Amino acid sequence: MHVFVMCDMEGISGICRESQVIPGIDAAHYAAGRKYMTWDVNACVAGCMAGGAKRVVVRDAHYMGYNLIWEELDPRAEYVQGATVRERMPDIRSFDGLILLGYHAMAGVPEAILEHTMSPGRWQNFYINGVNSGEFAIDAGIAGDHGVPTIMVSGDDKLCREARKFVPNIVTVQVKKSLALEGGRLLPKERALQLIREGAERACREYRSIKPYKVKKPVRMRLEVVSRARLPIGRPDVKILDGRTYEVQGRTVEEALKKL
Repeated sequence: MHVFVMCDMEGISGICRESQVIPGIDAAHYAAGRKYMTWDVNACVAGCMAGGAKRVVVRDAHYMGYNLIWEELDPRAEYVQGATVRERMPDIRSFDGLILLGYHAMAGVPEAILEHTMSPGRWQNFYINGVNSGEFAIDAGIAGDHGVPTIMVSGDDKLCREARKFVPNIVTVQVKKSLALEGGRLLPKERALQLIREGAERACREYRSIKPYKVKKPVRMRLEVVSRARLPIGRPDVKILDGRTYEVQGRTVEEALKKL
């Protein structure tokens, strides 16, 4: 079995503040966030291997993609850092399962830790074929276009609940309970890492029972931006709906996403 892991940062165990996930706000907080992210990744890799995975590839998918501490990563996996120009998840079609590690709830979810969709300063409401969606649905949908199921997710309680709406049989690992945008009840380190290891192992053993998230084609994406006058006016592939909202359409989830 081959597993692709997309790793975000807001849903990593031990994280509940923006200063832990954005460089330049507080150096000590961000350094700690990088360490916590690396710990979660190593726990996930260990669980995948225990569950029978022969190959694990992890993409550092947060911010600019340079968050993981390279010299401390589990040597049994491969790691993608920095930009990926052609595909959001390189060669995802060759994998048997996708894990979304350290993910967060979509924009607008009340009291969810660091909730947003893609860009908190630009994206407000986002829909795929009329369904209010976030980054979980985007990445699960990209994998689903290639027949790859999203087998596990980790994050806060709001993210886990969101994930089950799109993939009912997914393994969810709740490492914290959200109380506010920058506040939550966090599990202690060893307990959180244990749950991630156990969840990844179970997901790899049960991946055949989890169906891919399939988005009906063509894929129509609608985005409401935060600030007015920030629309791609003049593009023939864009439909302007009002001063803050526009739509694009694509043959796949990834093609539609690139048009946004």
